[in-house]
Amino acid sequence: MKYLSDILEGLAFTELQGSADVEITGIVFDSRKVVPGCLFVAVRGTQVDGHDYMEQAVKDGAVVVVCEDLPGHTAGEADFLMVQNSAAALGILASNYYDNPSAQLKLVGVTGTNGKTTTATLLYQLFRDLGYKCGLLSTVENQINGKVIPSTHTTPDPVALNALLADMVAQGCDYCFMEVSSHAVAQHRVDGLTFAGGIFTNITHDHLDYHKTFDAYIKAKKGFFDALPKGAFALTNADDRNGNVMLQNTKATKKTYGLKNMADFKVKILENQFGGLLLNVDGDEVWFKMVGSFNAYNLGGVYAAAILLGQDKAKVLTSLSKLSGAEGRFDYTIAPNKVIGIVDYAHTPDAVQNVLSTVHDIRKGNEQVITVIGCGGDRDKTKRPVMAKTSCDWSDKVILTSDNPRTEDPAQIIRDMEAGVDPSNQRKTISIADRREAIKTAVHLAQPGDIIVLAGKGHEKYQEINGVKNHFDDKEELLKAFENLKA
Repeated sequence: MKYLSDILEGLAFTELQGSADVEITGIVFDSRKVVPGCLFVAVRGTQVDGHDYMEQAVKDGAVVVVCEDLPGHTAGEADFLMVQNSAAALGILASNYYDNPSAQLKLVGVTGTNGKTTTATLLYQLFRDLGYKCGLLSTVENQINGKVIPSTHTTPDPVALNALLADMVAQGCDYCFMEVSSHAVAQHRVDGLTFAGGIFTNITHDHLDYHKTFDAYIKAKKGFFDALPKGAFALTNADDRNGNVMLQNTKATKKTYGLKNMADFKVKILENQFGGLLLNVDGDEVWFKMVGSFNAYNLGGVYAAAILLGQDKAKVLTSLSKLSGAEGRFDYTIAPNKVIGIVDYAHTPDAVQNVLSTVHDIRKGNEQVITVIGCGGDRDKTKRPVMAKTSCDWSDKVILTSDNPRTEDPAQIIRDMEAGVDPSNQRKTISIADRREAIKTAVHLAQPGDIIVLAGKGHEKYQEINGVKNHFDDKEELLKAFENLKA
């Protein structure tokens, strides 16, 4: 149990009505979770404004309410703490409540459009292999020293996030590696955290349904680096045209990695095949299990971060050479008839092109590339025709299908995608709304040696339709279809 006065460090507030000596039993920002003795933070969300529930929170036992505007009246008694931004205040209060766990270990954040999950996961695997106790906060899953904790958001809310970090500290973790989404920065979910370093992978067309403009999306990513402390490192991809933008106002030590341009940490692809990558990393030739130029970037970023965290180069490269990355990222299987199936989370135009261009670089020339792709419902509609066009440009056959339609009509999503198919590519394109049937059709069309790419869902084990998450696993469906070939 703590007093309000214990958790105010670093918080700028405009007014306190009541006493800072009041005891609080916890912090909540969802009025449905209010319990007697708690502190309630009234956050203005995209759908709901917590200020509308302050009176109910007090009735249910909240002893402190943090808000931007005072209510006209309340039933019961509570202290009111006024702040300029409740969402930002929530992060600082949550961090203080859990004794600032991010400052008690080395927390490294990874941001960018593509590669966040793979980079964070590789860092977690690498440092565990090097003998450290570590935590992982990612889209696929959260982990503490090998124990899996289910993940529902790329970046958890501030209360859940600090609770997880506190658990990591309690279990003796030396490091935590986490994805930092643009939503998390814009919504102040990482406010109050102390980062030892930040990594920028790249930035491409995504999340414009939320950020509205590409400039706003860049600004959200940049906000993470602007907030890094002087003692941290800011590591950016020198080959991304916005890489240096991320470093412009940061107080952290600025470092770069890359394959093409001048960089502090230099990587060069020597061989790229389905068996893996042969890379020259700062003068040393190393074979890695991972595939594709995009993974060469991921490996370069991980290597650079490890060196910046004081690790030995030889040990880092030896450990990295054994690792295979995150689930659902260029995850390939070979069928009995030698058809190659690749499952990947690619759900942006750039990510789709990365996967398909990698396949193009590796293929011998005679194989067909059959791509199964959909776009998520209730998300950025402008990328749908672009993703379809990109798939057609890099594939011999394309099956347009459902991803997670959510509350949208799958047929309309597919029509939006079809608008991007050039007349010259229409003959190679099929539309099948049922994703399971689309996968079966791709396997049926494939000849020995052909390559099937299932893009969009990757590690996900569900398909969301009208608010219901139904079990669906791309790799599982692919393996079933391969098995039926033998029947």
